[in-house]
Amino acid sequence: MRFKINKFLINDIEDRDHPSNFDYTKGYSVLVLRLPYITKTKIDVYSYVFYIQEDGQIFKFKRSINDFEYLGSFDKLYEYLYVRVDKILAKVSKLQFQIEKLEDHLYENNFNHDFPSQWLSYKKDLSFIQRLVEHAMLAFTRFIKYHKNEINELEFNDLYEHMEHALRLSNSGIAKLDNLYNFYRAKADEKQNHIMFVLTIISAIFMPLTLVTGFFGMNTGGLPLTQDPNGTLKVSLAVIIFEIPFVFYIWKMMKRA
Repeated sequence: MRFKINKFLINDIEDRDHPSNFDYTKGYSVLVLRLPYITKTKIDVYSYVFYIQEDGQIFKFKRSINDFEYLGSFDKLYEYLYVRVDKILAKVSKLQFQIEKLEDHLYENNFNHDFPSQWLSYKKDLSFIQRLVEHAMLAFTRFIKYHKNEINELEFNDLYEHMEHALRLSNSGIAKLDNLYNFYRAKADEKQNHIMFVLTIISAIFMPLTLVTGFFGMNTGGLPLTQDPNGTLKVSLAVIIFEIPFVFYIWKMMKRA
């Protein structure tokens, strides 16, 4: 590296998975922002590292060459970060819109069989963004406080507010997803209970028929009506009469439900 940097900070700089952090020492400071990296197909993560000299010159760490390249002043840093934070905010807003559509379908009883997979996808993306942005805001707060006399506070506070807005939307989306899942489970349980209720009714109707069929199906002598030419008709009428109380009771139960 072109700069003399504390060996512990070098490890932080070169570590792709190092969390967001801000460190300073005599002559320079180092800002690490591990942020969501938004692509067309997925949300990845990228660790941005900036070396800030006492004179306000800023260098960005380029991993392909394992060294720093010149970025410019604090204004250039603001412009560089603004584009990336704005993409994060746009992604969170898009996820919010998709969650609202999912909510509308559920409340209209338009159950989507893909709900569990959609729910898991949105929850994973929002939780990922929430975690990264929350940590980045802590480091960014320390950066603003340390360099407050050198930066345009209005610009960097605006950038901080964009992060805060993305975090609020993420938290709101996660809470809404949790409520939607509870609603989905309640509807699914209600549907399952209705199926069990119908099966219980069917079982109750056919139970007397099964009893009668089993009785007259025994291979023993002396069964009633076996020699009567109208035995089948008489048994059928008896079964129908026997079923009437059961059907009436079930009808009353269904009216109460």
